[in-house]
Amino acid sequence: QVQLVESGGGLVQAGGSLRLSCAASGRAFSSSAMGWFRQAPGKEREFVAAITWNGGMTFHTDSVKGRFTISRDNAKNTVYLQMTSLKPEDTAVYYCAVVRQSGSRWLPSTWGQGTQVTVSS
Repeated sequence: QVQLVESGGGLVQAGGSLRLSCAASGRAFSSSAMGWFRQAPGKEREFVAAITWNGGMTFHTDSVKGRFTISRDNAKNTVYLQMTSLKPEDTAVYYCAVVRQSGSRWLPSTWGQGTQVTVSS
Protein backbone atom coordinates (compact mmCIF):
# COMPACT_ATOMS: atom_id res chain seq x y z
CA GLN A 1 0.00 0.00 0.00
CA VAL A 2 1.05 3.57 -0.70
CA GLN A 3 0.61 6.48 1.69
CA LEU A 4 0.98 10.02 0.37
CA VAL A 5 1.82 13.29 2.13
CA GLU A 6 1.78 16.61 0.26
CA SER A 7 3.78 19.65 1.24
CA GLY A 8 4.96 22.95 -0.20
CA GLY A 9 1.72 24.86 -0.42
CA GLY A 10 1.37 28.41 0.78
CA LEU A 11 0.61 32.00 -0.15
CA VAL A 12 2.24 33.49 -3.22
CA GLN A 13 1.67 36.57 -5.36
CA ALA A 14 0.45 36.32 -8.93
CA GLY A 15 3.34 35.59 -11.25
CA GLY A 16 5.26 33.76 -8.56
CA SER A 17 6.40 30.16 -8.29
CA LEU A 18 5.88 27.30 -5.92
CA ARG A 19 6.97 23.67 -5.83
CA LEU A 20 4.73 21.05 -4.33
CA SER A 21 6.08 17.73 -3.11
CA CYS A 22 4.31 14.46 -2.49
CA ALA A 23 6.23 11.98 -0.38
CA ALA A 24 5.17 8.38 -0.73
CA SER A 25 5.74 5.41 1.48
CA GLY A 26 5.39 1.86 0.34
CA ARG A 27 7.23 -0.27 -2.13
CA ALA A 28 4.53 0.06 -4.80
CA PHE A 29 5.34 3.72 -5.53
CA SER A 30 7.92 3.09 -8.23
CA SER A 31 5.46 1.01 -10.26
CA SER A 32 2.54 3.44 -9.98
CA ALA A 33 1.52 6.32 -12.20
CA MET A 34 1.01 9.46 -10.14
CA GLY A 35 -1.10 12.55 -10.56
CA TRP A 36 -1.94 15.94 -9.15
CA PHE A 37 -5.49 17.24 -8.78
CA ARG A 38 -6.92 20.45 -7.38
CA GLN A 39 -10.17 21.70 -5.97
CA ALA A 40 -11.07 25.38 -5.75
CA PRO A 41 -13.93 26.74 -3.63
CA GLY A 42 -17.24 26.06 -5.32
CA LYS A 43 -15.66 23.96 -8.04
CA GLU A 44 -15.34 20.28 -8.79
CA ARG A 45 -12.02 18.56 -8.18
CA GLU A 46 -10.10 18.56 -11.44
CA PHE A 47 -7.14 16.82 -12.98
CA VAL A 48 -3.95 18.86 -13.22
CA ALA A 49 -1.11 16.56 -14.29
CA ALA A 50 0.05 12.96 -14.36
CA ILE A 51 3.29 11.07 -14.83
CA THR A 52 3.93 7.47 -15.76
CA TRP A 53 5.66 5.04 -13.43
CA ASN A 54 9.14 5.61 -14.84
CA GLY A 55 8.72 9.31 -15.59
CA GLY A 56 8.88 8.67 -19.32
CA MET A 57 5.66 10.49 -20.16
CA THR A 58 3.86 13.42 -18.58
CA PHE A 59 0.45 14.93 -19.10
CA HIS A 60 -0.83 18.36 -18.16
CA THR A 61 -4.28 19.85 -18.45
CA ASP A 62 -4.58 22.72 -20.93
CA SER A 63 -4.99 25.42 -18.31
CA VAL A 64 -1.54 24.73 -16.81
CA LYS A 65 0.49 23.71 -19.87
CA GLY A 66 3.64 25.76 -20.12
CA ARG A 67 3.37 26.83 -16.48
CA PHE A 68 3.29 23.65 -14.39
CA THR A 69 5.62 20.67 -14.65
CA ILE A 70 5.16 17.30 -12.99
CA SER A 71 8.19 15.16 -12.24
CA ARG A 72 9.20 12.30 -9.98
CA ASP A 73 12.23 10.86 -8.27
CA ASN A 74 11.64 7.19 -7.63
CA ALA A 75 14.84 6.89 -5.60
CA LYS A 76 13.31 9.37 -3.15
CA ASN A 77 9.73 8.10 -3.50
CA THR A 78 8.61 11.62 -4.31
CA VAL A 79 6.55 13.32 -7.00
CA TYR A 80 6.72 17.06 -7.60
CA LEU A 81 4.63 19.77 -9.17
CA GLN A 82 6.67 22.81 -10.15
CA MET A 83 4.32 25.75 -10.61
CA THR A 84 5.37 28.99 -12.27
CA SER A 85 3.54 32.09 -13.49
CA LEU A 86 0.86 31.44 -10.92
CA LYS A 87 -2.53 33.06 -11.36
CA PRO A 88 -5.28 33.76 -8.83
CA GLU A 89 -7.41 31.12 -10.55
CA ASP A 90 -4.80 28.53 -9.55
CA THR A 91 -5.90 28.97 -5.94
CA ALA A 92 -7.06 25.59 -4.68
CA VAL A 93 -6.28 22.67 -2.46
CA TYR A 94 -3.85 20.47 -4.35
CA TYR A 95 -3.88 16.70 -3.91
CA CYS A 96 -1.59 13.99 -5.14
CA ALA A 97 -2.84 10.52 -5.87
CA VAL A 98 -2.04 7.19 -7.37
CA VAL A 99 -3.73 7.16 -10.78
CA ARG A 100 -4.51 4.85 -13.65
CA GLN A 101 -5.37 5.79 -17.19
CA SER A 102 -8.80 5.06 -18.58
CA GLY A 103 -9.14 6.36 -22.10
CA SER A 104 -8.40 10.08 -21.95
CA ARG A 105 -9.01 10.24 -18.20
CA TRP A 106 -6.80 9.69 -15.18
CA LEU A 107 -8.63 7.96 -12.38
CA PRO A 108 -7.31 8.70 -8.89
CA SER A 109 -7.03 6.62 -5.77
CA THR A 110 -4.99 6.62 -2.57
CA TRP A 111 -5.29 10.35 -2.01
CA GLY A 112 -2.94 12.48 0.01
CA GLN A 113 -4.33 14.94 2.54
CA GLY A 114 -3.95 17.97 0.30
CA THR A 115 -2.00 21.21 0.54
CA GLN A 116 -3.44 24.71 0.17
CA VAL A 117 -2.14 27.00 -2.57
CA THR A 118 -3.33 30.60 -2.47
CA VAL A 119 -2.36 33.07 -5.19
CA SER A 120 -3.03 36.70 -4.42
CA SER A 121 -3.65 39.49 -6.92
